[in-house]
Amino acid sequence: MAKLLQFAFGSLRRFNKNLLSQPSRQYVEAAYEGDGKTKVSILNTEEEYGLMITGFSQYGFRLNNDMTIIGPMAIFPRSVLSWNVNSFDDINEDSLRFFCTLEPKIDILIIGIGDQPVSHGLSKVIIEFMKKHKINVEILRTEQACATFNFLNAESRMVASALIPPLHISCNENDLLQSKLRRKELYETD
Repeated sequence: MAKLLQFAFGSLRRFNKNLLSQPSRQYVEAAYEGDGKTKVSILNTEEEYGLMITGFSQYGFRLNNDMTIIGPMAIFPRSVLSWNVNSFDDINEDSLRFFCTLEPKIDILIIGIGDQPVSHGLSKVIIEFMKKHKINVEILRTEQACATFNFLNAESRMVASALIPPLHISCNENDLLQSKLRRKELYETD
């Protein structure tokens, strides 16, 4: 038994010595063998996906086809309409009835209520009304509603969105920088 163990350890030492003396490079095929470039598509600028919302203000919305909509709007993948409401208080069965008459029927309606917090009472009335017509509904602040509409539209879903411009716009440092770059005021001094 001892001779067998000596033979095994001796063989193991020679095997390890051979491994150490040989280069240990192994070439493995990479998971991606393309030209090395990554392609990024910004959905709200691609016209092939239909209408997308690229911006909003207190006055209205800007679309990817350079159209500006003043006031509340109803937007669909290929068309946009003015929506006759003044504030989120005006959202009721009458202001939503139009979305229930569309053919082909929409899968989901995204409602953007400005910058107001979503109230339980309002959302309950809207959800119950839309449930009667077998339409899913999502009630969000306008900023989130725009992003949700763009995403679902890019997935080729039957989506519509009813949006009210927010009363207050919050801006961050990136917004200010982009604004200055657009106006070429970045390096101007007072």
